[in-house]
Amino acid sequence: MNRKFAPSQIFFHWVIFILVVLTYAVMELKGIAPKGSNLREWMKTLHYTFGVTILFLMLIRVVLKFAYKDPEIIPTPPRWQIRLAKATHGILYLMFISLPLLGGLSLYYGNVEWSFFSYPMPIAGLPNADVQHNLKELHELIADVGYFIVGIHAVGALFHHYIMLDNTLIRMIPGKKRYP
Repeated sequence: MNRKFAPSQIFFHWVIFILVVLTYAVMELKGIAPKGSNLREWMKTLHYTFGVTILFLMLIRVVLKFAYKDPEIIPTPPRWQIRLAKATHGILYLMFISLPLLGGLSLYYGNVEWSFFSYPMPIAGLPNADVQHNLKELHELIADVGYFIVGIHAVGALFHHYIMLDNTLIRMIPGKKRYP
């Protein structure tokens, strides 16, 4: 019986985590650059690029989620904790797929020109400021809620590791070592 997630699942989990941190950090820090400056535009482009990259990686994670069975949690937690964990993971998956889609559509309808790794992204023939505004508002709302969802996820992993003393966290830690 495998006691850890597949190496590919662990890899994508941590790469996405790093990209999420960078995506949030770039948007939070863009305010240090004056509006219209090259630095601010570069930071916005990084945010967009990280977001689309997260979208692609999350789609791979969905495939991997179905390709591999989750390793068992030992000792088995109460059913309510398992349900809460599944709900939190579902929200995380939906969030990190919907955020880039909403952000990308907002840029599309706002006729914002940008490139994804030098590949020019499409823009609407006719911009729609109302649609663009609504998509951006929803994107920002979900992103703000994301701080709390990610926090709940992290606190849950630490709770299981230090309070429940089970292998929940260890299952997602990189490395070859097998844990009981």
